[in-house]
Amino acid sequence: MAKTKLPLDDLDFSILTYLQQDGRVSFTIIAEKLNVSIGTVRTRFNRLIEEGTISIIGRVDPEKVGFRSYAHIAVYVRPATLKETVAKRIAVLPEVSFLAMTSGAYDLEVNVMCRDNDHLLAFVDKLSTFEGVYQTNTTIYFKVYKYAQPDLMLLKG
Repeated sequence: MAKTKLPLDDLDFSILTYLQQDGRVSFTIIAEKLNVSIGTVRTRFNRLIEEGTISIIGRVDPEKVGFRSYAHIAVYVRPATLKETVAKRIAVLPEVSFLAMTSGAYDLEVNVMCRDNDHLLAFVDKLSTFEGVYQTNTTIYFKVYKYAQPDLMLLKG
């Protein structure tokens, strides 16, 4: 039975903000900073995990581990009825770090991280063979200046 998601309150947002800064921060430190009990932080944290609001992962700096080719690929799908099918096929590829259906000139926006330009070329060649992929347009990112999670304070009117 699916658990109903409760609305997030100020305490939830504060806990999430601390976890975004350091996913390993202790409940004790968060509780002290927010002037609440450790049990309150633990309960809120567990609920946020159970609801799928957060997941704790190790965030890797792509460049430091060997990804040297990072690109944006605009994908044009024909016929349009295949957009969802193509998107599902792209979503499972390990190189894909972001995928969205878009409005405008192209149908799907794909961001990929590849070892090098040869790997990127092989990825684009493979993508081009998918049924429904009419055309692709690849833009290589020469240098990434910011790669971040959303700032939760933007939701605070």
